[in-house]
This record gives sequence, structure tokens and C-alpha cells, in this order.
Amino acid sequence: MQQAQVIDEIEAASLKKDIPDFKVGDTVSVSYRIIEGEKERTQVFTGVVIARKGHGISETFSMYRVAYGSAMERVFPIHSPRVAKIAVDKHGKVRRGKLYYLRGISGKKAKIQERIKKQVGIPVEEIKESAE
Repeated sequence: MQQAQVIDEIEAASLKKDIPDFKVGDTVSVSYRIIEGEKERTQVFTGVVIARKGHGISETFSMYRVAYGSAMERVFPIHSPRVAKIAVDKHGKVRRGKLYYLRGISGKKAKIQERIKKQVGIPVEEIKESAE
């Protein structure tokens, strides 16, 4: 039992605190550090989150995007030191836990509606007017 407690403490120390709340179906931009020789640069990967797996330090999420006619899928560890920043662009409205069906489709079938968050105490008309 002593060994498990030590492992839990080490994992808790290396977890990131600044991770935004995102779910499957959200459009997310991930800034990823790439090291080429002695140079280090940041590359931004934007796409739809199609899966989220694991918990703790080994939690990962899969992203999917179609750019220039070719589809790309990439898996990112959430707590990796290589992931510089995660930013949520849009919240998607989906009814599935995994969106693997997006892999083979394109066009309107692959479109995900945006989830609009309700603000308590403010009429819906005022929210729409402030967005415009």
C-alpha cells in the first residue's frame, strides 16, 4: 500500500491545473511543442474531439480534422509537458460518447451543431441580441 501512495503523490504533482472544460464534440485548438534538433517551435492543431479516454496522468483525447482534402487524426495526452495550451473554440452538441463515425463521412453529415449555454436570469432574446 505504501508504494501505491507514493505513485499517487508523484502523479498528483505532475497533473496540469489549467485544463479547460471540454467534451467530445467540441472544436479545440491544441498548441503542441515540437523539437527539431536544437530548435523548439509551437504548432497549433485545430479539430473536433472525437474521443476522450483514461483518467489521471494517462488521460488522452483524440482529435479529427479534414484539411486540404486529407483527413488527420491525432491523439494527445492531456497532461503532457509537450502540450503548451488547450483552447476551446466551439462547444458541440452531440449525443454520443465517441464520434468515430466522423472518420468516413464529409459534408453536411459531418457537421456538428453548436451547443449554446443558457445564462440564468437573462431572457433568451437578450442573449441573441448581445451575440450579434
